Amino acid sequence: MVSVTVLGSGDAFASGGRAHSAYLVEAPGTTFLLDCGPTVLQSLKRARADSNRVDFVLLSHLHGDHFGGLPFLFLEYRYENPRRRPLTVYGPKGTARRVPALYRALYEQVAQKPPPFPVVYEEVRAGRPFTAGVVRITPLVVPHSPELVCHAYRIETGEKTIFYSGDTSWTDELLVHARGADLFLCECSTYETRLDIHLSYPEIAARAQDFGCKRLVLTHLGREPLAHLPDLSLECAEDGMRIDLA
Repeated sequence: MVSVTVLGSGDAFASGGRAHSAYLVEAPGTTFLLDCGPTVLQSLKRARADSNRVDFVLLSHLHGDHFGGLPFLFLEYRYENPRRRPLTVYGPKGTARRVPALYRALYEQVAQKPPPFPVVYEEVRAGRPFTAGVVRITPLVVPHSPELVCHAYRIETGEKTIFYSGDTSWTDELLVHARGADLFLCECSTYETRLDIHLSYPEIAARAQDFGCKRLVLTHLGREPLAHLPDLSLECAEDGMRIDLA
């Protein structure tokens, strides 16, 4: 069985008091983090999940609410839950530079010490599927922030498929890659407001039947969709919820 624990379903502003983007994926032969927002440690501990079981981290893009938890994870592995085996961080262009730079900015002295476990950075490219252990991952570029390379991911593991939008505005590529997925985790940042960097609920609802996925769960929820929760017909994520793909 494959399970996804929603460690954070909020946007960059932690709307509604929700944690930042992070999802713990547990599948036969692997456990990994899909995005790693600043609140990742609190969320892992609330879920009673052992951080040392994480085999790798997969980053959609390099905005703080999606990768800002890595320095805290590194500290956890050095002091609180010692790690010795390697940790691979997969992400778009810039990952190998931005993550260590953030670590140094937050914990300058500690970051200068050799880590007690190897950290490996792998920068992935859209249209080039790769394997991380037993997981096959296909990145695609999505329109979010013009100064960054931003990815959505189609993830195949344990005979199940997860499609994760990351942060994006509307693109028909979502329809292509969501088709047949057991779970589509789709960002939904706004309701009334239409932006060219995020999705709004009406945009998603209008095409929901076209995705062709088995389960659609909205996440990265901003204040507008949260204010409309009683009226929404599509399923919305909650911090701490576990989604089992049996």
